[in-house]
Order: sequence, then C-alpha cells, then structure tokens
Amino acid sequence: MKVELEKIITVSGKPGLFKVISGGKNVVIAESLLDGQRHPIHSSQKVSTLSDISMFTTGEDIPLREVFQNAKQVFNGEAGPSHKSSGKDIREAMIRVLPEYDQERVYESDLKKFFQWYNLLQSKNMLDFAEQEAEESSEEA
Repeated sequence: MKVELEKIITVSGKPGLFKVISGGKNVVIAESLLDGQRHPIHSSQKVSTLSDISMFTTGEDIPLREVFQNAKQVFNGEAGPSHKSSGKDIREAMIRVLPEYDQERVYESDLKKFFQWYNLLQSKNMLDFAEQEAEESSEEA
C-alpha cells in the first residue's frame, strides 16, 4: 500500500511521527506511529508534513521524499543506523545516502532525526510513497 507522505506529520514537542486520521476546523486527529495511540493536534501546535521538509545540499535542496528513497536503496529496504549511533557513524551513513548534503548547514541533530524517522517508517513498512507528481498533474487538468 502506498503511503501519502502529505499525511505523515511531525508535531513540535511530541516524539516520533504521526499519521493524520481526520481533520476538523481547529483540531486534527493523528495516530502516533510509535505506539498507535490517537491524539488531538490543535491548530496552535507547530506541525510539519514530511512532504514539506527538504534537506540542504551543496546545490538545490532535496525533498525528504527523495532522501528517504535514496536511503531505502542504500540500505536495501532494511533499517539504517540507529539515531543513537555516534555522530561519526551517522554522518558516514548520510554521505552514502546523499553525498551532496551540505555538511555545514545540516546539523548532527537533523541527521539523527532523519534516521529516527527513516527507521520508524521502515519498521512500519511505510517507505513506499504515493507519487506526488500524479496528484499535482490531476489538479492542473
């Protein structure tokens, strides 16, 4: 089953990732990918969808969707290094995943968060993303 990356969110102050279940005017109901519990996410909380996040590179920024796909290829669909690994191991793994990532602007904490998210999505078999381009072209028509 294809995962819509637009429905996977991160909430400031809450650990892990969440899948949007339903939305209302001032609140969204989201299910934690860590423990499966559902939580109300209020409009006052800072929320980012994974489809809106990109990684700094020495050229143009790369959407997180593509970085996840690169990691899936590099690790053959298996888990990557733990986010608790040493900074050196995390940086070496990231160079394998995205050699052109900007080592000055991407902090170690960002890389740890990336691998934590990647491993969480991998453990839930959620690395097969729905194509965003197909949705955009249907909106234009």
